[in-house]
Parts: sequence; C-alpha cells; structure tokens
Amino acid sequence: MSAAATLAEALAPLRADPARAAILLDIDGTLAPIVRHADDAAVPEATRAQLIAVARRYAVVGCISGRRSATARQMVSLGSIAYVGNHGAELLEPGGTQPEIDPEVARHEQRVRDFADAAYTTGVQRLRVRSEDKGSIVALHWRGAPDEGAAESAVREIAERAEAEGLWIHWGRKVLELRPPVELNKGRGARRLLDGRDLAAALYVGDDMTDLDAFAGLRALVEEGGLGTAVCVGVRSDETPAPLEEGADLLVDGPAGVVELLRALATQ
Repeated sequence: MSAAATLAEALAPLRADPARAAILLDIDGTLAPIVRHADDAAVPEATRAQLIAVARRYAVVGCISGRRSATARQMVSLGSIAYVGNHGAELLEPGGTQPEIDPEVARHEQRVRDFADAAYTTGVQRLRVRSEDKGSIVALHWRGAPDEGAAESAVREIAERAEAEGLWIHWGRKVLELRPPVELNKGRGARRLLDGRDLAAALYVGDDMTDLDAFAGLRALVEEGGLGTAVCVGVRSDETPAPLEEGADLLVDGPAGVVELLRALATQ
C-alpha cells in the first residue's frame, strides 16, 4: 500500500464527519521545525495556512505543547483554536485571554522556581545551558552548547538534586524539565480539552516521547467509549525516538509531512 493510500485510510474516520472530530497537534518538531535555539522556532506560513483551513472545518482543533499556552499561541498566530500548555497544566480556550491553570500545579510553582534559580549557577551558564521559565515548569536546554556532553552532564547532576528534593523531572530531546510533583502529561491535557464533547474521532500528531502520553490519552478515551476512533501520527526525523515510531498508527516525514497531512484533512 502506498504512503498516500495509508494516509487517506487513516484520515477517513475524521474526514467523514468533521463536525464530530478533533485535530490535535504538537508544535515543536511537528508544526515548527526544530531549531538550534528554542526561542527561534516558528510555524511557517504555509503550515499556518493549512491549519487555518483545518480549523474552519473541524469541531475541535488545538495545539498541545510543552511550552506555555500563551507562547504556543504566539508561535502559531491563530487565536481561533485551543492551546494546552505546559504538558496539560494550562488550558487557553479559543479566543481566551488568560489560561486556566491547574490549581494543584499552581501551588508548587514557587518551589520549582526557587530550586531552578539556585541550580542555574554561573558554572552551568558558562556551559551555555539555557534556562526557560515556563511558570510552573522550568526547562534547561543544552542543544547547541559548545560542549553538549559537558552541558548534559551538568544538567543530569541538577536532575539528581531535583529528585532528591521531591521535584519531578522529565527528559526531552536535549532538554530537562523541572516540574512540580503533580502528574502532568499531554494525555491529561488532551483529555481535559476534549472532556464533555460529543466526538466520534480524534487525531494527534507529535514527534517526541512526550507525545506518547497523548497517544495513550486518546486510546484510553476509545476504550472508555468516549471516542469511536483515535488516530496517532508520529513525525519522523533523524532524532525520532524508537518508542514513538513503534507507538504510532502512521508516520509522516517531518513538518513537511505534517503540512501534507493538514492539506488532506482540509480537502472536502
């Protein structure tokens, strides 16, 4: 079977009834190409145009990101869709001005900040590890550091101290997240966004280990009877984690493949 035929087959349940379908997407590495510095990431205009077309057709369209929800919306530049930020800790509804913060997460925000401030020493900064303030989560990036090995070693030492102090950690592609001790993941975020909606099918597209939680969240909704069909799409790159390839129903090649997927969804 050709890749095009496989894509058409996978998308058929969503395209059959857009009024009862949800389209959910990661941003970095999915809608936006991975770049050396995370702050430089952007969604290309060609991708955004297809996303706008999809948003006009489907009942629920949203981005689920590890970034803050406001940052995610700024990157995508589309206010008519929903944004779930910080791996489910924030929900910014279409047209909303302030995200809804999970109260349990908010209680630990200062604790995470205090630890991160103390851990981000001059020595760590000299290794060009970059700190990203995400409110209730602080991320430490070492992609592009002059000596990535030394930078990663320093970050791993921070991770050990964080766990010893009762914080939770999460590893991504050349990034460590320092998190409050609360169960946070994109699956929880997806379920929160879809809760109470009468939907027959939902699709999620992502490129990293954190996206496996979104896959699991949609599949759990199918098992519980809240969805008829879940389609889980992995975005392939030279850094694709093996578990993502194994867990996906379908693979597309990079953000360019995501554009083709969006175009197929938008076609009537």
